[in-house]
Amino acid sequence: MTRRPARLGDFTVNARTLVITACALPLGGVSALAALGLLKLIGLLTNLVFYQRVDTAMTAPGQHHHPWWLVLGAPVAGGLVVGLMARFGSEKIRGHGMPEAIEAILTNGSRVAPRVAVLKPVSAAVSIGTGGPFGAEGPIIMTGGAIGSVLAQALRLTADERKTLLVAGAAGGMAATFNSPLAAVLLAVELLLFEWRPRSLVPVATCVATATVLRGYLLGTAPVFPVPVGSAHISATADALCLVAGVTGGLLAVAATWLVYRAEDGFARLPVHWMWWPAIGGLIIGIGGLFEPRALGVGYDVIDQLLTGRAAISLVIGILVVKTAIWSLSLGSGTSGGVLAPVFMIGSALGALEGHLFPPVFAGFWAMMGLAAVVGGVMRSPLTGIVFTLELTHAWAAVLPLMITATAAYALSTLLLKRSILTEKIARRGLHLTREYSVDPLECFFAREVVRPGPAPAPAFDGVADGTGVVVRADDTLRTVAYLFAEHGLTRAPVVDATDGGRPLGVITVADLLHARLHDLTEEHRRERHLPGQRNRRRRPHRSSTRHRPTRRNLTVPD
Repeated sequence: MTRRPARLGDFTVNARTLVITACALPLGGVSALAALGLLKLIGLLTNLVFYQRVDTAMTAPGQHHHPWWLVLGAPVAGGLVVGLMARFGSEKIRGHGMPEAIEAILTNGSRVAPRVAVLKPVSAAVSIGTGGPFGAEGPIIMTGGAIGSVLAQALRLTADERKTLLVAGAAGGMAATFNSPLAAVLLAVELLLFEWRPRSLVPVATCVATATVLRGYLLGTAPVFPVPVGSAHISATADALCLVAGVTGGLLAVAATWLVYRAEDGFARLPVHWMWWPAIGGLIIGIGGLFEPRALGVGYDVIDQLLTGRAAISLVIGILVVKTAIWSLSLGSGTSGGVLAPVFMIGSALGALEGHLFPPVFAGFWAMMGLAAVVGGVMRSPLTGIVFTLELTHAWAAVLPLMITATAAYALSTLLLKRSILTEKIARRGLHLTREYSVDPLECFFAREVVRPGPAPAPAFDGVADGTGVVVRADDTLRTVAYLFAEHGLTRAPVVDATDGGRPLGVITVADLLHARLHDLTEEHRRERHLPGQRNRRRRPHRSSTRHRPTRRNLTVPD
């Protein structure tokens, strides 16, 4: 009997995908309800603190005059409550949500404690409701993710399946908040899943679709920040200036990211326990609010004014300066709150300011460009920035300008900063995270291409205690072979031709798996000319390639 490794794409994997997808359906509904509950709680606390009324409608401070002591003291009180909740409830509620979700995936097998699902939204509502300049989306991502993780733990799923449901719940909550299903799926792929496979994408998309449909019944289907485009013509000049908007947005993103982590370093040097840091951050917020009260709170109304061209220049400058400063500095205190809504506001303010210098296209056009640029630069997620802006505004005619702007900001951010606002936080916790995805070279080669002629390994090498043989088929990819070796503790195995009655072809070893990596390295670094009449320079071979040439044409299957 021959033991075979499990393969991606086998029926068992597909069946599990259907099971996880079935779990994602109710999870989408719960995520939408959690998003609605958090928004209502933020509205209730904001109304109670700043307007002394009982109302759950979303609002923001600064719509009329507030006493100075309220503007200064409310954020301090909110920060103190958040600090106490983190100290005596769960430290996991600190931060803006997405790094915490990533950390749970990377280090804890996608396990999140149930209390986080309760404490995170409550702490965020307290922080934002008392004037914190944060967004609801980060806490909703963490809350939805916690719900998905708890469900997976209750069902005794694998770590990969827990990750899928954690990300599905996070994306579902985000989609329900902003009515942005495609951006939510893209954010999941670009930031949280660390893979692009049917086993994870299908359940996540299912959860997001369910949450978005339910959101339509709860909050409506209209865009959150509608921007009327009409019959506006976007000229080539405007497209060219989008490159400038992308560069300036990227510079602002770099500056804001740098300021967040300089603030975090500063708080870490304070001679007081971290429990008190959010209150100190609240004091910074209150001082900023004395200069520009509209910079306090989640600020959806201000974003709407900026994106529709109705914001006065004084508000534009006030938001650009004050919001950037208080958000960056207070976020470094470790309080609870999201980054997307503040980034939306800061980016829109930058674009609105540029709109006074650039030729007009339609109301809010340059504010949209600023929003996409700063999202692309801060989050290092250009596709999410483009689609997010389109789904928020429904200004579909601006696809090309948004692509130019977001890509330029992303390129500049990657040139100037080693890590994004998310990955820097992960790195500071002693973890390594890459967000560059490519095809695994081991998937591109078959065992028959690297097989060594020779006899099958002796039983002492096959690593199977019960004497059952383990063989590799000629049409197995090197990735499948690597999994087989890892599963059974092998360093070599016989290769057979399954299409020819199991005829032995030779032996494959662990060292042979490096052939694919060497081929990938050569493809990246070896420069050649192939035009007619040109000759390649003779180059010294890579020192690792003297044994096997890293090209397919030099590999043969023995007779």
